[in-house]
Amino acid sequence: MTSSDTAGSSGDLLQVEVVYALPERQWRVALTLRPGTTVAGALAAVAAREPFVNLDLASVPVGIYGEQVSRDRVLADRDRIEIYRPLLVDPPEARRRRSSRRS
Repeated sequence: MTSSDTAGSSGDLLQVEVVYALPERQWRVALTLRPGTTVAGALAAVAAREPFVNLDLASVPVGIYGEQVSRDRVLADRDRIEIYRPLLVDPPEARRRRSSRRS
């Protein structure tokens, strides 16, 4: 029997990454998960680690490669799960502020 014939071998597992960024620091955690794992499962796998322990992972918006997704989305190999921070300023308001400073 070869390693690819055994359940749970590395060929059967997903390699995914969970990322979170603040203006001053970024975190990236690589995970090896079973096929069929959802975004919620990946978040649960990092929930006890810093800085994720301080986040409300049940309610923060999350996405994969810049597209917001639900927590029940099944992951694919090489997915990057992004944890989004709330916007401090609405983008159109930020543009107005920058524009008024130039005047």
